[in-house]
Amino acid sequence: MGSTNSTLLKIPNVEVLMQETGFSPAHIIRLHDRFKALDKEGRGYLCPQDFGAIKELAMNPIGDRIIGAFFSPGKETVDFHTFVKILAHFRPVDKDRPKEPNSLEPINSRSNKLKFAFQLYDQDKDGKISRDELLKVLRAMLGMQVTEEQLESIADRTIQEADLDRDDAISFEEFRKSLEKVNIDHKMSIRFLR
Repeated sequence: MGSTNSTLLKIPNVEVLMQETGFSPAHIIRLHDRFKALDKEGRGYLCPQDFGAIKELAMNPIGDRIIGAFFSPGKETVDFHTFVKILAHFRPVDKDRPKEPNSLEPINSRSNKLKFAFQLYDQDKDGKISRDELLKVLRAMLGMQVTEEQLESIADRTIQEADLDRDDAISFEEFRKSLEKVNIDHKMSIRFLR
């Protein structure tokens, strides 16, 4: 237990970080170890290239978009606190955790998970998923498995079904509505963090 406490004491504002993310001390330590392993040069921050060591991301067809989600526009580094907050989106929802009055919505809430997923599509950050943005993701995910004509058909049908205001794009609200019946907690959770 002494080792756990000494590691936690090295992390600035760790109590606030645990409260914001819902991660336990053991999770924070595991994530801190992972962060240090990725930060091979000991700089105290990660660059996009550092994520190349994560084989699941390297194999993921939209891994570059997931990595990009860790970085604010124009920023090429991410510190430990930001790293943990991004990963908190993938923490399973703790249904037993009491909701404190006047507290912010948890990072891993359904709404925040959907916002995170939405930004993976909305690459120009205009608040809408265009046909071209959707096609880029479909090409990355399906690649050579289907023809370009089939990809375009899938994109057109998806936009047609989700685009309620008929502006030829999918807003966040339309995205949220189209995924109402999808178990986002299951699809966007990393179970090994339990």
